[in-house]
Amino acid sequence: QVQLVESGGGSVQAGGSLRLSCVTSGDTYGSYYMGWFRQAPGKEREAVAGISIGGYYTCYADSVKGRFTISRDRAKKTLYQQMGSLKPEDTGMYYCAADTRSRGNDYSYYARPADFVYWGQGTQVTVSS
Repeated sequence: QVQLVESGGGSVQAGGSLRLSCVTSGDTYGSYYMGWFRQAPGKEREAVAGISIGGYYTCYADSVKGRFTISRDRAKKTLYQQMGSLKPEDTGMYYCAADTRSRGNDYSYYARPADFVYWGQGTQVTVSS
């Protein structure tokens, strides 16, 4: 069992930056594949980025490639997402997610909410134009 707690959300102008963090606790941090998802009001939850256990493989939704960077610090048991060149369409609740099930190095294995068992409560990101 693992607990996930996100932080770092806020309100920014378009073009601005934010850094999200997700602290894990309760179990072996290093055993989890992890990802970031987001959900805008009235829309389905969508994948943003994923990262392998060792951090050597990362993947991104086309909409955020080149603007967002996912990373993890095993010593701090923390997942990060650096977000730059933010757009109003990036607005939403951002969730971090974790799962132990083995998967290949392809975005398709990180793209569905069903690919992850453990979820945080979310942190709100609002981007104004």
